[in-house]
Amino acid sequence: MSLSLLSRYAFFAFCVLFTLASLPFVAHDWVWPFTLLAGALSLLGLFDLLQARHAVRRNYPILGNIRYLVEGIRPEIRQYLLEADDDRLPFSRAQRSLVYARAKNEGGDKPFGTLIDVYQAGYEFIGHSMRPAPLSDPASFRVVVGGPQCSQPYSASVFNISAMSFGSLSANAIRSLNQGAKLGNFYHDTGEGSISPYHREHGGDLVWELGSGYFGCRTSDGQFDPERFATQASNPQVRMIEIKLSQGAKPGHGGILPKHKITEEISLTRGVPMGEDCVSPSRHSAFSTPIEMMQFIAKLRELSGGKPVGFKFCLGHPWEFMGIAKAMLETGILPDFIVVDGKEGGTGAAPLEFTDHIGVPMREGLLFVHNTLVGLNLRDKIKLGASGKIISAFDIASVLAIGADWANSARGFMFAIGCIQSQSCHTNKCPTGVATQDNLRQRALVVPDKAQRVQMFHRNTLKALAEMLAAAGLDHPNQLEPRHLVRRVSDKEIRLFSQIHLFLQPGDLLKEKIEADFYERMWEMARADSFEPSCAW
Repeated sequence: MSLSLLSRYAFFAFCVLFTLASLPFVAHDWVWPFTLLAGALSLLGLFDLLQARHAVRRNYPILGNIRYLVEGIRPEIRQYLLEADDDRLPFSRAQRSLVYARAKNEGGDKPFGTLIDVYQAGYEFIGHSMRPAPLSDPASFRVVVGGPQCSQPYSASVFNISAMSFGSLSANAIRSLNQGAKLGNFYHDTGEGSISPYHREHGGDLVWELGSGYFGCRTSDGQFDPERFATQASNPQVRMIEIKLSQGAKPGHGGILPKHKITEEISLTRGVPMGEDCVSPSRHSAFSTPIEMMQFIAKLRELSGGKPVGFKFCLGHPWEFMGIAKAMLETGILPDFIVVDGKEGGTGAAPLEFTDHIGVPMREGLLFVHNTLVGLNLRDKIKLGASGKIISAFDIASVLAIGADWANSARGFMFAIGCIQSQSCHTNKCPTGVATQDNLRQRALVVPDKAQRVQMFHRNTLKALAEMLAAAGLDHPNQLEPRHLVRRVSDKEIRLFSQIHLFLQPGDLLKEKIEADFYERMWEMARADSFEPSCAW
């Protein structure tokens, strides 16, 4: 038995043993109070092990209750615990509190107004209308993905589960997310770890992410295997194919699943050997130029039977994406969608310098991709998704207003199934059973309960989005425009997003002279036959 297991159950075991050992001596005046206390704690520990709502209590019987007791001591303390920021964590307690409330279907109303300093630079809001619109049905907030070269278009929700792999997440976490997606009619991105049996159990819509390791469709030496891909992609549950070029939290780095987290199931799912670290290379071997990438997209679309094929990336060198855009024009091959990830996106583990200083933030990357497609008259043929620290309805609205068609969230849905940001994802010792392959630890995560929370978080977030849109006088998220959102740029000035950002007009990049100098220069540097620039800046 491991030391970790002993430490988690030691106090519960002590209470049970003390209760049993002291029963013969309860007649002594000084013994029975301790026996009663130990017996009560033993019953509490047993209840903790059997209850289904709180993973921490299932993994830490008796002791896990301290977390919930402290939160409930007084409203003031609870407010501080749930809303005070911690700069060491990627999300504030206020954001986690919002997700927990929506996942548990609790009311989100709050007294005494906002705690946000509305006069601080960077504060953002949506302008409301003097004539609000009737409240729309959030179930109608969908977008059809699939361009003219796609024969099996997919109707996606405007809010979906972003890429998180089996292996990084536990089997029960994958089950909960996919069942929640099935209940709520939205999609679940597999992450680059391929499609596990747990993705298939509940039949939720899948977007199969194809990373540089080609897990689930690779040869023994790690190359792309067309036959294995076609077999997997033909499954009706797979609705779209997403080529992962880079991940926001560590773009250009690749990834690794430590060997101590690789089980036999992961080995079979990914097609990798056990006893070795599972490494995702930093770049693809199936293509090396923008033109070859477009040809690879066409190949995947054909092998999948005409399903939507796109790619996900975090913007780095602007001329490289414009090189991809030039390849689209030269080959006539278009991706059906592009998901723009931001450097602020999360991950189980990444070098500090990468998370802090490499990659373009999501909004800037999204705006550049949107403008490029608009400038080439391609925007109406290619849909755009956005991911990177998206939690709330306002987060969704803010990316839709500057060009996205839908948004994805990873950490939000992790919070919904119980993540408490212990930042132990890489240790295999996640206290809530979300990011671990330890069977006993993941037992704490009860699938039917957490699947309901995933569904409720999605439903209540879109309900909040519908209410915001109605207040702004809008009926559907596709009506959001940059003029609807406002940012405070100083303590004395606010500006509309349409005033802050540059937006190209249709066909601008096809003109001989482009008024936007930066875009003109990046377009000159871009090459369809190489990711290298054609000239120096």
